[in-house]
Amino acid sequence: MEYDVIIIGAGPSGISASLYTVRANKKTLVLYEDKAGLEKANKIENYYGFENGINGEELYNIGIKQAKNLGVDVKKEEVIKIEINNDMYSNNNVNENKDSTSKYRFLITTSNGLYKAKVVILATGNKKNKPKIKGIEKFDGKGVSYCAICDGFFYKNKDVAVIGSGDYAISETNDLINVVKDVTILTNGEKAPDFRADNVKIETRGIKEIKGDTKVDEVVLDDGTNLKIDGVFVAQGVAGSSDFAKKLGALTNKDNIVVNENMETNVDGLFACGDCTGGLLQVAKAVHEGAVAGLAAIKKC
Repeated sequence: MEYDVIIIGAGPSGISASLYTVRANKKTLVLYEDKAGLEKANKIENYYGFENGINGEELYNIGIKQAKNLGVDVKKEEVIKIEINNDMYSNNNVNENKDSTSKYRFLITTSNGLYKAKVVILATGNKKNKPKIKGIEKFDGKGVSYCAICDGFFYKNKDVAVIGSGDYAISETNDLINVVKDVTILTNGEKAPDFRADNVKIETRGIKEIKGDTKVDEVVLDDGTNLKIDGVFVAQGVAGSSDFAKKLGALTNKDNIVVNENMETNVDGLFACGDCTGGLLQVAKAVHEGAVAGLAAIKKC
């Protein structure tokens, strides 16, 4: 399906952005999978308009209902991949009608299908998907990577591992299997995914440690088994805003997405707002940035 604006995340920033885009008559979709951090707040007393405070989960659900009432499509689907629609930028499409499907900048793959969008707003918060495994911090950038598309080429014809067990891990594996020699999916104790490929192995034992000298050389499993590995790609859980941003070529700083005063990244048509941009991690800031992103996105459609 095709949308003017697709927003990833249904928290305060994402919903705030959607209220502006839908009221500007822009076809808007909000996609979300994980619970927002807001839902974990027992009581919020420092947000305007609630004299006795409000429960975080209640505020979260009210926001989604408000968006739906205004005509925003809200779907609970895991976003697995966001790609640039290269057809839009081909010379053959420069003079095409603005309503042409070639004018959709982004292709969004979810657990349920494929969507096209002229604008994407990343608003999934500041997810920390880094597993607590000894050595993972030490070898960050020295054999431990968080982006198969970005770094897969450096492991051409080598043996690598992907940590994860869900659709996101499978997506990362698919980006690697035609480049590397072999992939071992390390579920770290989770259930094995239903996935098969000639050069893919699946290991369900827990991970004890990532070891090496100046770079990753091996992964040690809970039972002491040593797996010789040249690189490890972390794809645990659900991809967050910074994961998508990096894969699309957007600038980040310490996992915070770099944006301008309009909440736009350096990638044409890609915006980010809320906790994923860093700074004050408060509902008021998220709502403000969502409004700014939404208003700026309208002009890009």
